[in-house]
Amino acid sequence: MNRQKDFYPDYLIEILLVIFLIVELIVTLALLYPPAIGRQIDFSTPFSPRPEWYFLWLYQLIRYFPGSRIVIGTTVIPLTAVLVLILIPFIDKGKLGRLKVVIVGVLLLLSIVILTSIAVLIP
Repeated sequence: MNRQKDFYPDYLIEILLVIFLIVELIVTLALLYPPAIGRQIDFSTPFSPRPEWYFLWLYQLIRYFPGSRIVIGTTVIPLTAVLVLILIPFIDKGKLGRLKVVIVGVLLLLSIVILTSIAVLIP
């Protein structure tokens, strides 16, 4: 009675049974403990829209370029940053190329971190 188990149907039935049990467990837990969705809204305060944290640096740039110069803060500067990131392989060539890339990357990251920090600290 030492029969060798084949993948089909022996192991396949076991695997499918475990998958169905795990899915049933997850669905049961999701129905018993639903997550809180979104933030609680206080209707007594005035509405002040704010972007999510990963767009706060752009939100801060809009504050520095009001009126007709808003195109600079919303288009020119972000596109320049993306263009610099695209050009990194070409900056890396030549003498001290890696140092230039590190400096450019650190400057871009530092500017985004500083603008985000300012937007968080000064509402």
